[in-house]
Amino acid sequence: MNNNNEVNKSLDSPMIPASKSLPEITFRALIIGIFLTIILAAANAYLGLKVGQTISASIPAAIISMSILRFFKHSNVLENTMVQTMASVGESLIAGVAYILPALIILHAWNEFYYWQTVIIALLGGTLGVLFTIPLRRALLNDKTLRYPEGIAISNVLKASANSKKSDMRALIVGGLVGGTISLFQTGFQILTDAFDFWLKAKWMGTIYGFSLGLSPALIAAGYIVGINVAISFLVGIVIGWLIGIPILSMTTTLPALNDAHEAAMAIYRDYLRYIGVGTMLVGSIWTLITLLKPIFQSVSASVISLRAAKRSAKIHLRTEHDIPINYVFWTGIVLLIPIFIFVAHYIIPAHVVISPHFRLLISAFCVIYIVVGGFLFCSISAYFAGLIGSSNTPVSGLVVCAVLILCLATLAFFSLQSDVPEKELLGVILSIGSCVIISVGIAISNDTMQDLKVGQVLGATPWKQQVMLILGVTVSAFVVPPILDLLYNAYGIGGVFPHANMNKAQMLSAPQAALMATVAEGIYVHQLPWLMIGIGASLAIVCIIVDEIAKRYGTRLPVLAVGLAIYLPMSTTIPVVIGGVLSYIIQKSLHRRYDIKRAQSEMKIASHKHVGLLLACGIVAGASIMGVILAIPFAIQQTSDALRIMPAQWLYLSGILSIVVTLILCVWIYRVVMSPRAL
Repeated sequence: MNNNNEVNKSLDSPMIPASKSLPEITFRALIIGIFLTIILAAANAYLGLKVGQTISASIPAAIISMSILRFFKHSNVLENTMVQTMASVGESLIAGVAYILPALIILHAWNEFYYWQTVIIALLGGTLGVLFTIPLRRALLNDKTLRYPEGIAISNVLKASANSKKSDMRALIVGGLVGGTISLFQTGFQILTDAFDFWLKAKWMGTIYGFSLGLSPALIAAGYIVGINVAISFLVGIVIGWLIGIPILSMTTTLPALNDAHEAAMAIYRDYLRYIGVGTMLVGSIWTLITLLKPIFQSVSASVISLRAAKRSAKIHLRTEHDIPINYVFWTGIVLLIPIFIFVAHYIIPAHVVISPHFRLLISAFCVIYIVVGGFLFCSISAYFAGLIGSSNTPVSGLVVCAVLILCLATLAFFSLQSDVPEKELLGVILSIGSCVIISVGIAISNDTMQDLKVGQVLGATPWKQQVMLILGVTVSAFVVPPILDLLYNAYGIGGVFPHANMNKAQMLSAPQAALMATVAEGIYVHQLPWLMIGIGASLAIVCIIVDEIAKRYGTRLPVLAVGLAIYLPMSTTIPVVIGGVLSYIIQKSLHRRYDIKRAQSEMKIASHKHVGLLLACGIVAGASIMGVILAIPFAIQQTSDALRIMPAQWLYLSGILSIVVTLILCVWIYRVVMSPRAL
């Protein structure tokens, strides 16, 4: 109740009143914003391809920008807001691209991330994502039922910074140095390892059992951020898929003649287990769409109301209510139809495909309509969810799977109009994936945009200036995303596809969401999916949904998409997320034991400790992920991820033991720092 009162109060009285005008878009804000956009995009590119999840860049961007702006005279909180608004776009845009575009690499439709095609996709999707939120802004931000958890948290950070001379940069910097150093010794020097495997093959019936222990600092910190609910869901998926599923499948399926237990376990994972995860995530995505029917109706209704209100906007003279004029939004959207159509007709549909010009134009026009109409629908849902459950909890990949599924089924109907289309399976997959990349970017951007606009509302920023900064952020990110993705692909490989021979498979970036999109799209057209495994996964999803609905009544959750993701991902990728989630739970319980939570002062103290923990974890994620991108440069040049290895081959067995010790030390250190912030 107190939180709702605070939200309502902030709506009625922004920190900077509408009658007061401060410099917002300044030259230094643009420079800092561009710098942070590139850095945070690069960090989240690595994490998004590695584990299929990005970490919200808004709070780190706010902390870093306000620490830099302290060195300038006459800087203000609204200027800081503009930097944070622009910088956060890098993370959301890279998420939208990384969740689906690598599917074209996985399907061998692309053999690299083509620069200009990727730039155009990012620009079109990002611009649409911003434009779609403009008519929604006033209605959604004034909806008292929407809490905007991240938006309120970010605005509180910026408020506190404006009234204090103390900087929170120390926790971010220390976390970044620790995460980057461990990652250097793991991925670069290979004195440590980020994965430790122990698999055995029993003599009785040849049962395979064991585990893979992940020790990545970025993933441990990511688990700390996402919390105990996701950690429990991942643990359930690990137990079902890896600890129970692998032994059962090893007894009931035919395996190739492999003497090594680890190779046998990975063969079972590739051929069977990951499809169980696909089935679980697919049903989870459909269920998500069903549960969103009410929010869909509400967000579309809000859009209609807001469009009507926009006609009266000329009568509104408050600075804090000025959006980019709705007629500019409308005509910009109409103009964007032209490049979208050209892109679909001449770049997404392969030039070598022999189809009639009439059919090419027809199916291209349909895809353009789907991108705009379907994109607005899905972006509206995403924007609504930003307020309802927060950006970090919005199932962006679930919405994208649904978008891909609908377009695949629709294009199948179009192919029935011209049955002699050569390679129609490949054409359908490329057309569906390529078109939905634009929608995916728009979904991710609209979700982030609504949180940023909430921050601006609480602090008293000018909406149209924020919207301009968002479009600038999209533009900057669009031009840097392709080389970052291509660098990572050439250094590590993506989704089982390697650009060079003899690359280290253990360091491959799995790109789980993109692999899921490729599997779903290809399966619809070629009818070669292992439906038994997918059916088992679907059944598991139904059980998880029932458990989740029951758990809601007791104030907890079992997100079915997280369970499916844990079955689908390698165990070494999900275990560190569980470790981080459990660590955050232990710290939370310790804080509650230390303080009397019934007192307001105690709540403030607990929040202070949690804030330090969040910043420390964000720093570790950023440091480790940026180090992964930096190391990709020598790896890509040498065409091997062993380019910097200094650990002798005969001593490699020690790296696992050393890594376990380092991971324990890291967890203890995080605990001590969060419990006693002065430890920094």
